[in-house]
Amino acid sequence: MTSISRRLFIKTSEACVQSVNTLKNLFGMLLILRRLHSRKISLVAMLALVICLTLVSVRSFGQTIMTSAPQLLTDPFLQLPTETSVQVVWFTEFAGVNHTVTYGENLKLTAKANTTKLSRTREDQQSRVGNQTKDGEVYQKPVQRNIWRHEAEVGGLTPGVRLNYRVTSVREDSETINSDVFTLAASPKPDTPLKILLTSDHQLKPMTAANLQKVVETVGRVDGVWFAGDLVNISDRASEWFDDNSGGALFPGLQGRATYEMTDNDIKTTYTGGQIIQHAPMFTCIGNHEVMGRFARMGSLNDEFDDTIPRVATQKIYQDKSLIDNSFNTNTYEEIFSLPKSKEGGKRYYAVSFGDVRLVVLFATNMWRTPSLDKKRRGRYQEAEKDLNNPENWGYGQLIYEPIAKGSKQYNWLEAELNSPEFKQAKYKVVMFHHPPHTLGDNIVPAYTEPVQIIERDGNNIKAVRYEYPKDADYIIRDVVPLLEVANVQLVFYGHSHLWNRFVSPSGMHFLETSNVGNTYGAAWGDRKREVPIGYQEDYVKVGDPNGLEPIVPTIAPFLGEDGKPMPYISSNNITVFSIFDTGAGTISSYRFDTRKPDSEVVKFDEFQLKYSNPI
Repeated sequence: MTSISRRLFIKTSEACVQSVNTLKNLFGMLLILRRLHSRKISLVAMLALVICLTLVSVRSFGQTIMTSAPQLLTDPFLQLPTETSVQVVWFTEFAGVNHTVTYGENLKLTAKANTTKLSRTREDQQSRVGNQTKDGEVYQKPVQRNIWRHEAEVGGLTPGVRLNYRVTSVREDSETINSDVFTLAASPKPDTPLKILLTSDHQLKPMTAANLQKVVETVGRVDGVWFAGDLVNISDRASEWFDDNSGGALFPGLQGRATYEMTDNDIKTTYTGGQIIQHAPMFTCIGNHEVMGRFARMGSLNDEFDDTIPRVATQKIYQDKSLIDNSFNTNTYEEIFSLPKSKEGGKRYYAVSFGDVRLVVLFATNMWRTPSLDKKRRGRYQEAEKDLNNPENWGYGQLIYEPIAKGSKQYNWLEAELNSPEFKQAKYKVVMFHHPPHTLGDNIVPAYTEPVQIIERDGNNIKAVRYEYPKDADYIIRDVVPLLEVANVQLVFYGHSHLWNRFVSPSGMHFLETSNVGNTYGAAWGDRKREVPIGYQEDYVKVGDPNGLEPIVPTIAPFLGEDGKPMPYISSNNITVFSIFDTGAGTISSYRFDTRKPDSEVVKFDEFQLKYSNPI
């Protein structure tokens, strides 16, 4: 088969897969065959038609899953760079027999990949994948989706030298599938000027693809991505990572393969995201949406995500059964990414040197529960009335997943890291985690502390189960931030509240939340007040930052409020924001783009400089 015939064969097969459900598209296929016949390659086209017409529905757990044309599930992306190597990772829906990376001049060098299968990726009623666009059209319950991960170490690299690379996967039927050609590099040396994308909270939100597309159009190729958590909504739902049919899954957005359509005034614009992580390594932290709850106990993945309980409660209720399966887990997140590891926390919290920066990544997030005081629902402040006598169904408030209070294993690790030579000698010292220490958003309330459970009884009967969150026991403000101040950290970067705002402490430590990427839930400023409980012992702030800092007004082009005064935040479902850390200049610049105006300019609206830290 000639190369032209092969390409036509593949394209015709793909077109066939997309056409098989409607007669109109089938006629379209016949027209394609006629054209192909006129070009004297009808045998190739007829072979594609045979494949198309013999596509079968595969029954799995009573569900119907359509097969698809051979393809890679993702482009390759870069992970875990060192001074001489980098990991190349990609995914397929077949195990295959051979997976390799070719790289270097004329792609003459080869690295063989190791293959593993993701253990918990599934689809369910709320998946938007394949033919399913509404609840339960294809999947009526969670169903395993088989996905394989391939990882190859490309070694022998020289810092500062960028090489071409391409990945190849060979299926069991000997079909060979190649990616496009991208570039890779070793970890940069100190004094190398870098542009690093600061982002978070993508979650398949409406503006994410536009946001990432404008990153590439504005600053070109970035050298790294720091992602402050909440990559997707439901971590075990495979399509949210790979191919959600809304066009906004995580990997397509970060690889320039998204197809997210936005409409304003009847004008439709399709945003593709940006080709970013094929060329730049990404360092991530765990947000609340990377955590799954009790495994396979509920009827949907959404319910499973909501079904987390503390490990202490698990030991009491389930005794010798699996803590991972019966409390909470980050299995899928950890299986997808290759990240630096700490001895104490593994991939969950770690530190890494990248150019002039020492990046410290913490596991600081808790379970988000509704602030509603509706007694029919379990929430952050109480349990549902119907479950008062059934502790197995309690939510246990906004439980913290990884202890970080003074004396905890993570705190002790952080203290040691802040005193390490690698940290002290770094020009820039940055700490990233998910939960905000300072914000105008709603998610900072209540305090970041273990819920104090209060059980009210009438004799032997439970009348109510509620939770308090003492403000003076906020672990981030009480324990972590003072540690960072003493260590001369210049920047604390986080997400969670889906807006842009920033703060500066009296000592000069910067706090940046740049999570108005996909959509927003509002800012507690002016007439808008955050929802806080009534009748509880703590009096939480309804407007402003509950932890006492004043938000900084953007330095270049702030928005004006109705009173004509500059606003210290961006909270919008139309205007998206991204931020770039330029390590050469020591600046962090934030940009905004109005998705309602596809032809409008990207506007730099804020910039600040990190104070140079003399290596010790």
